[in-house]
Amino acid sequence: MNWSPFLLAHLPFVHGEPVCSAVLRAEPEDFQVDEILGFPPSGEGEHVFLQVRKRNQNTAWVAEQLARTAGLKPDGVSYAGLKDRRAVTTQWFSLHLPGKALPDLSALWSDDIQLVTQTFNQRKLKRGAHQGNRFVITLREVEGDRFAIEARLQQLSALGVPNYFGPQRFGHDNGNLQAGEALLQQKPRRRLSHRESLALSAVRSALFNGVLGERIRQRNWNKALPGDVLMLDGRGSFFRPEAGDDAIAQRLATMELHLTGPMPGSGSSVVSADVAALEQAVFGDCAELLQALANFGVDEQRRALRLRAAGLAWEWLDESSLRLAFALPSGAFATSVLRELATLRQTRLEAIPVE
Repeated sequence: MNWSPFLLAHLPFVHGEPVCSAVLRAEPEDFQVDEILGFPPSGEGEHVFLQVRKRNQNTAWVAEQLARTAGLKPDGVSYAGLKDRRAVTTQWFSLHLPGKALPDLSALWSDDIQLVTQTFNQRKLKRGAHQGNRFVITLREVEGDRFAIEARLQQLSALGVPNYFGPQRFGHDNGNLQAGEALLQQKPRRRLSHRESLALSAVRSALFNGVLGERIRQRNWNKALPGDVLMLDGRGSFFRPEAGDDAIAQRLATMELHLTGPMPGSGSSVVSADVAALEQAVFGDCAELLQALANFGVDEQRRALRLRAAGLAWEWLDESSLRLAFALPSGAFATSVLRELATLRQTRLEAIPVE
C-alpha cells in the first residue's frame, strides 16, 4: 500500500509553515514529562503504587527491573503509559503483591531511577488509566524572529493544534507501520504480542492522520459538518449533536468541544452524511486493509481532531533557548504541538510514544 498520503511529511499544517528551527533534546533535561494520574490511590490494597522519576531510561526497561528486583513475573508490574527514554520523566508503576511483604527495592534506585513516593491501591494500573502528561520542553539554538515565534505560540494557545499521531508511533523508518501491514496479511488472531499491538495501532494511527489532514485541507477540521460526532475536551466518549443546537459552534470555538476522526476497526461507523462520505473518500484504496482490521477484532474508535495545549506558557532562557510548558491528555503527542512551531534539528525520537 502507498502510505505517503498518510505520513506526517505530506500532511498539512494548520497555522502555516514553522516559524523557526531549533534543537530538541540536546540533553535529557530538555524534555521533562510528569504523568498526571488523575485519581488518588486508595492507600490500601494488594497493589503497590510507585511514583518513579527516571532519566534516560525507557518505561518497559524500568518495569522489567522492578519485576526482577521484586521477584515478580513481568505481568506483575503495570504502568499507564510509555514515556520517552531520552528525557527526565515521572510516572507511576504498580506491583501486584497479594499477601506478600513489601520487597526491598533499594538496589534499583540510582541517580537515573529514583523513588518519589509509594502507596497502595485496590486495583492495578491499566494502560491509558492516567489523565495526561505535563511537559516542560527546552528548545536550544532557536533560529527565527522572536516576534513571529511568540505570535505563533499565542495562536497555538488560542486555537489548538492538529491532534496528529507523532512519528514515534510509526517507528524508525516507519517500521511499525510496515509491520502492521504485514501482520494484517496473515490469518487473524485475537491474542497479540505487545509489539504486534503497536504495529496494528500504527496502521490505525496513519489512517486517522490521513482523515485529519484532509479536513485541514478542506478547512473544516474545527467546524462541524453534517454527520459529525463530537468529543468533550480531555474526554474519550463522543456524542452526536442535536439538530439546530446553535451552541455547538461557540463551544467548538472555545475548544470545549472537538470534532473527531476514525480509528478504524470492527463495527459500523458512527458518522453519517458529509462526514461519512469524506472519510470513505480518504479510505478509497484501503478497503482490504479496513476489512483486515475488522477481522482482527480491533474495535472502531474515535479520536479528537484537535489538541489543546493546556496552560501553554513560555520563557526565553537566553537569546536562543526557549522553554515551553503545557499539559496534554493521555494519548497525545508533544511533537504535534512543536510541529506547528519549529522545524526540529537533531531530534532524537524513539519507536514509542509518550502516552
